[in-house]
Amino acid sequence: MSDAQDPSTHQPTSNAVTSEGVADTAKRQRMKPGERRTQILQTLAQMLEQPGAERVTTALLASKLGVSEAALYRHFASKAQMFEGLIDFIEQAVFTLINQIADKEGDGAQKAAHMVTVLLQFGEKNPGMCRVMVGDALVFENDRLHQRMNQFFDRIESALRQVLRSAAEARQSPTPTVDANARASAMVALALGNLQRFARSGFKRSPLEHLDVALKLLVG
Repeated sequence: MSDAQDPSTHQPTSNAVTSEGVADTAKRQRMKPGERRTQILQTLAQMLEQPGAERVTTALLASKLGVSEAALYRHFASKAQMFEGLIDFIEQAVFTLINQIADKEGDGAQKAAHMVTVLLQFGEKNPGMCRVMVGDALVFENDRLHQRMNQFFDRIESALRQVLRSAAEARQSPTPTVDANARASAMVALALGNLQRFARSGFKRSPLEHLDVALKLLVG
C-alpha cells in the first residue's frame, strides 16, 4: 500500500488538528473570572465608541463576545453593574491624576486648568467612556448610574474649588470662597459642554478645541 493510501500516514495530521481545537477550547475555559470581566468591560466600551451606536443590549454584547447572555451574568448581576464597572474605571483613572495635580506645589489657577485639561484628554482618548461621562450611553439605564456620574462631576468641582480658593487667597481677593465657587462651576460647565460636543459630533470635534483660550478667560 502506498503512503497516500496508508491511513497511518494521515493520523498525525488528524491528531494535531484535534489537539489544537482542544487546546483552544481549554484556553477559553481557563480564562480567569477577572480576565473575563475585563474583557466584557473592554468590549462594552468599544461598542460605545461607534458614532451613532444604538443602545447596547446584553444580547448584542454577548454576540460581540461570542458567548451567551447567561455567560455575561456569571460575571455581572445586571447590565447596570457592567456600566458601574466602566464608571469605576473612569473614577479611578481621572481622580488619580487630579489628586496628583492637587498635591503638587504651584499656583492654584494653573492646577485648576491642568485638572480640566486631563479630564478632557481622558475623554478624548476614551470615546466610549466619554459617552458614559456625559450620560448619552446611560439613556434608559438605571437612575443610579446617572447619579454616580453627577457625583463624579460634583467631586471634580470640589477639587477645583479647593485649588481655586488658594489662588484667590494668593491674589488677596476679598471674597475668595465666592470667587472659587463661581470659577469652579464655570470650569465644570465648560468641561461638560466640550465632552458633550465631542460625543455628539461623532468624536470629530476635539474637546480640547480652544481650551487654552477658554481657561485663560475663566481663571486669568
